[in-house]
Amino acid sequence: MVHRCHRLIQDGTIINQNELAHYGQISTTRMTQIMWMDNLAPDIQEEILFLPNTVKGRDPIKEADIRPIAKTLDWKKQRKMWRELKAANPVDQETKSVD
Repeated sequence: MVHRCHRLIQDGTIINQNELAHYGQISTTRMTQIMWMDNLAPDIQEEILFLPNTVKGRDPIKEADIRPIAKTLDWKKQRKMWRELKAANPVDQETKSVD
């Protein structure tokens, strides 16, 4: 989704993030938070995409937990922060995945 949002702005279909937020019916602040996710190292983005679905309880890793990582532009630092976050919030494969 984030890549598509960037393309809409780059292509001139949407003027800027404010307009994108308006069409998405969310605040500009929230749109900015979502767009930060594109700053994540590609391998972290991929890991997030393939996290197992939560079938009961709350997600062990929340988007708000990832924001500080996404705001860090150094991918080496991001990877360290991501490893620390995953270690502090393990994902239980048995109770979380849906097959």
